[in-house]
Amino acid sequence: MTVLAEVAPLSTRLREGTRAEHSQAESEGFVERLLAGVLDVAAYADLAAQQLAVYTALERASDLMRADDRGQGLVFDELTRVPAIERDLAHLYGPGWRDVVRVLPATERYVARLHAVGGDVACYAAHAYTRYLGDLSGGQVIQRMMQRHYGLAGAGLEFYDFPEIPKAKPFKDVYRERLDGLDLDDTEVDLAVSEAKEAFRLNRALFVELGAAHL
Repeated sequence: MTVLAEVAPLSTRLREGTRAEHSQAESEGFVERLLAGVLDVAAYADLAAQQLAVYTALERASDLMRADDRGQGLVFDELTRVPAIERDLAHLYGPGWRDVVRVLPATERYVARLHAVGGDVACYAAHAYTRYLGDLSGGQVIQRMMQRHYGLAGAGLEFYDFPEIPKAKPFKDVYRERLDGLDLDDTEVDLAVSEAKEAFRLNRALFVELGAAHL
């Protein structure tokens, strides 16, 4: 009698399949220096400007997913980040922030990728998983380090606040259940894992350029 191996759920495939890329992005020099407190508020503000471009593209893709029978379950209004980032930038740069922030070439490539693939449910799942679950996990560590090293309090750090998600773990559990319930076929699952790897690579490239700009 042949026993079929149990197929891992998508959330597990994404976590395990991106472990190396995730580690490489987290250990990029800019991230390590920022969290160690050896940079300055300007470096964090520059990061926030790149995040605005990325999340604007991601949340446009979220709007597309609202009309997708499978993808709509991954769209949560309480995850929306763009308004919070805009308030952070207004605090960090002042009221004329839109005229002074810059978007790096690596960020432009990241945004272009999101525009190109964001309407595909497997690719959207990969990018949303990479960004939002990271915000609810490691992002909270970043927030504490910015408070500790750079004197930032609530203003300027709203990106990391999720007032409609009082407890991250139960929400992340629900999100993973939604991922696992997408009913992707084998080809789509492989695509999601591949795209999540690409998301981490794009994020790492962004950190490399930020690091070069803030030596």
